[in-house]
Amino acid sequence: MPKIAPKDAEPATRAVNAAVRAALPFADRRDFTDARRGLIATLPEGIARAASGQVIWRLSDYDFLDAEEAPPTVNPSLWRIARLNREAGLFHVTDRVYQLRSIDIANMTIVETDNGLVIIDTLMTCEIARAGLELYYAHRPRRPIVAVIYTHSHIDHFGGVKGIVSTEDAAAGRIPLIAPNGFMEAVGGENVLAGLPMTRRAQYQFGTLLPTGERQQVDAGIGKGFARGTVSLIAPTDLIKAPIETRVIDGIEFVFHLAPETEAPAEMHIHLPTLGVLDMAENATHHLHNFIPLRGSVARDPRIWSHYLAEAIELFAGQSEVLIGQHHWPTWGRDNIVAFLSRQRDLYKYIHDQSLRLMNKGFRPAEIAEALDLPPGLASDWSVRGYYGTVSHNAKAVYQRYLSWYDGNPANLNPLPAAEAAMKMIAYMGGGEAVLARARMDFARGEFRWVAQVASQLVFAEPDNEAARSLVADAFEQLGYQAESATWRNAYLYGAQELREGIARLPARPPLSPDLVSAVGIDILFDYLAIRLNPAKAAGQRWRFDWLCSDTGERAVLTLEHSTLTCRLGKTAINPDAAVISTRAALDRVALQPQVLAEVLADGTCKVTGGDAAKVEALFAMFEDFALMFDIVTRGARAP
Repeated sequence: MPKIAPKDAEPATRAVNAAVRAALPFADRRDFTDARRGLIATLPEGIARAASGQVIWRLSDYDFLDAEEAPPTVNPSLWRIARLNREAGLFHVTDRVYQLRSIDIANMTIVETDNGLVIIDTLMTCEIARAGLELYYAHRPRRPIVAVIYTHSHIDHFGGVKGIVSTEDAAAGRIPLIAPNGFMEAVGGENVLAGLPMTRRAQYQFGTLLPTGERQQVDAGIGKGFARGTVSLIAPTDLIKAPIETRVIDGIEFVFHLAPETEAPAEMHIHLPTLGVLDMAENATHHLHNFIPLRGSVARDPRIWSHYLAEAIELFAGQSEVLIGQHHWPTWGRDNIVAFLSRQRDLYKYIHDQSLRLMNKGFRPAEIAEALDLPPGLASDWSVRGYYGTVSHNAKAVYQRYLSWYDGNPANLNPLPAAEAAMKMIAYMGGGEAVLARARMDFARGEFRWVAQVASQLVFAEPDNEAARSLVADAFEQLGYQAESATWRNAYLYGAQELREGIARLPARPPLSPDLVSAVGIDILFDYLAIRLNPAKAAGQRWRFDWLCSDTGERAVLTLEHSTLTCRLGKTAINPDAAVISTRAALDRVALQPQVLAEVLADGTCKVTGGDAAKVEALFAMFEDFALMFDIVTRGARAP
């Protein structure tokens, strides 16, 4: 389909955004002062390049944000955070502590120890991590890295690790890699087993396939966007397991405070008592975070989240002069730190408690989302605005966590699938032409939420109805222009783009980063293969396999029964149908691409040492490949 230029803001959207401008305290400029404080240097021309010369980060794509005043196509509050997130470069935070900010979606924190550097989080890709560290070295002594800390299990905080340290240094113990307990299990669950659909949905959440501009992508809420390059992972060599643990690393005391099941399943805060620094990882940044991100995840627990924020206030706030996070800018001053953390503590608990209050009164998810808003004292504070999460979808996440997806109404227990229901719905409403005519009148009245909802039914009922696709795209666009949340804006605008131009054709690539695959346990790899098992091809088979990785000593028993593949780690099968010995690298290759089994058998890196080799080949022929670019806002043909 040809590219179609975005349209202008409708009068109703202009009115909504003007009301936001009138309601919020835009004269308060303290965040801009803090976001610029301590700037040492920016990337030359706002560009970072890989060693090959490829541009991996270009902040100049956001030069349109130079304007102080938001255009009618951007919510003024979102325009404000988008401008703050453009404050980029190397910053001096306090004695011995530096941050690289806005050269990727996350921050890299650098602590100067007695003889070297401790790196807290490594950014998203190897190339940007290396470029960021070189920017630091251009202005500070070139000291060696003595430790790396992963604050939590999200990819933008560990993906760049091989850009700054080697696997060999980590394996030899020369550079410890410190992480919260459960780190690798959390990485495997989110990034491997559900990695592909999360990647597709993340295109909507972050607007990664949208151009930048005042009618397109302006921000991601927690930062501008993702740097390009290679995602890597080296497994931690030192896990923090006690609720509070202290390490002295090259003369500097680090106090680790575990905060599991908060923003990530495995997450921790860090206090540097001798430096007066408290690092809250991603649990307290300058916005309302997600209880479930739009890309998907397990529902997070805001009650526990609030608890760990309260605990951090009690344990560390009174001993801290500066609070940092692994997104956004610092907060200086003890009173400011306590006030900031207290607002964050109450923010998460309020949404949790009030969602449950309304649940106990019989409210359904959409009704709770419509009724709930932040109370006075929070609603007008910039640090809790919904740039990434929103009160609306976070309230629904609370409902899901406690009561599941089902709202209790049996009519919603087993509804028709989307396309079939849409065809029935459109027929009941008098057919496509009648629906379009009414929806266009509602669009003219500015009823964009309803138009998106009802006209989307027509798109699913009549996939080739271009007028319906165009009208939904127009409604999505206006909703995106009104959204304060960067993630909502990106989702609406990318949905509009796909409706107008079709699904993007991306170059073929492996479904997962090879580094992620090589870092997780073989039980995760076999579970990843298990979700790719075509049950019809496996029907009636009852096989057991013994698998040994000769170089790592990892061993597992695989059982195929009832069209289900299960894995028992560390076990040995008695009289298996086949016994297999491979290198770990060979197993990684076939986990990514089962069709290469013949190649690794031929080159000897994988051998069937006993039993029936034909059954091994038959097993791997049962695994399916997944296509990344599946339909979301349109109905496509799918085979189960």
